[in-house]
Amino acid sequence: MSTRRRCLAAGAAWPALAWTGALRAQATAPVVIGWMGNGGREGSLPSLKVFSEGMTALGWKMGAQYVLEERWADGQMDRLPALAQELATKKPAVIVSLGSTTSRALTAAAPTTPIVQADGDPVAAGLVTNLARPGGMITGISNVTFELNQKLIELLVESLPSLRRVGFVADSTVRAHGANVVNVRRAAERLRFEAVIAEMERPQDIEPAFVGLAKARVQAIVILAAAWITGPSLKKITQLGLAQGWPVVGIPRSVASQGGLFSYGPNGVARVQRAAYYVDRILKGAKPGDLPIEQPTTFRLVLNLKTAKT
Repeated sequence: MSTRRRCLAAGAAWPALAWTGALRAQATAPVVIGWMGNGGREGSLPSLKVFSEGMTALGWKMGAQYVLEERWADGQMDRLPALAQELATKKPAVIVSLGSTTSRALTAAAPTTPIVQADGDPVAAGLVTNLARPGGMITGISNVTFELNQKLIELLVESLPSLRRVGFVADSTVRAHGANVVNVRRAAERLRFEAVIAEMERPQDIEPAFVGLAKARVQAIVILAAAWITGPSLKKITQLGLAQGWPVVGIPRSVASQGGLFSYGPNGVARVQRAAYYVDRILKGAKPGDLPIEQPTTFRLVLNLKTAKT
């Protein structure tokens, strides 16, 4: 082989050798998985534990094979864009999103990064249009928000048939807010009670909203599915309702554990476990848009017996 031909052969082989080296370096370094939530880390520790257990069951060892980059908004939704940009700089291979508002911020900051949504309703939020083939970069598990809100109302009226005026705590910042209000009005007409809707945009609106609900003389409170009403905000709403002697109901299990009458919603542990399955599939090469968005199959009605007796 002439000197010129040997040089050309070496030059042609170099990109392949460089790519192989890059793959080996990538294989030895833990993959970065993003994790971002609307609420606070402390309240989500059980979810983090379950996700880690789910990844371990699928053969992924934390620290050695993957690391979690966490970002938490602590109920301050205006922080989401900056947090999403910050997380995007870490170049995660996939991000687990705990809410539709969070997913929207992540999509803007990292449009080419796969997102596994483990909370919220991506269809109601307008993030995807098709559960079976979502397309794009978002997949995961839907919360079926509209159906859950309807069920909460029905269970409350069945429990307390004498109710004539019900207060609804609503996050007016979520995209589905208008549709939520329409559904509440329809339920009120069908079940024959008056709906008083307290619209809030941030935690500072909670106390003024309850002053208005007290003036309206409501007899119970329904916490509608929301983005920032988590952690301390959710606890405050529940406690303010109890201070007025109102039964309080909502989707998160913490509503019942903090003194509300009952909670009704999907099994949160099952959702996070399933999120690990989606992450595993994506890390192994599946396109997020080809993975059907699942709906929850198990729901829990948690009744606070002390409050019920009171």
